[in-house]
Amino acid sequence: MMEFVINARGHPNVRSEHGTTFEVTMENHLTPRGDCIIAVDADKAMEELPEEFKRHLKDDDAVLEIRVECNGLSEVIRASGSRNLILSHPTDLVVRKSGFIDGRTLAIKAGKAACDFDRALVRELQKGAPVRVTLILS
Repeated sequence: MMEFVINARGHPNVRSEHGTTFEVTMENHLTPRGDCIIAVDADKAMEELPEEFKRHLKDDDAVLEIRVECNGLSEVIRASGSRNLILSHPTDLVVRKSGFIDGRTLAIKAGKAACDFDRALVRELQKGAPVRVTLILS
């Protein structure tokens, strides 16, 4: 098992309404159109993932658990790795329900998208509160 932690923050424009993805970005701003973005100002992105972590995530049998924690509330999402992952985007990490892969894709076949997040957690994210995103690879 490998673990990687990303620290970010919420934003008043977090809507968490997208039906197929959710995203964490290093960008520090968010427009209302970014309905998949759950956290901004992340301290790490794909480039900081350890090579061993990337190598294991690029396995069709890899299972990634993503824990999103904010002000005592949390969401746990399970997703899959893939040998086709690129893991190259400099600012964005996107988790997808589908099998679509591009440079922004961290994991696919996720059990939840932004719209599935608990609304109490979303309200905390909208306050701009600190967010801890833990990636656990098994």
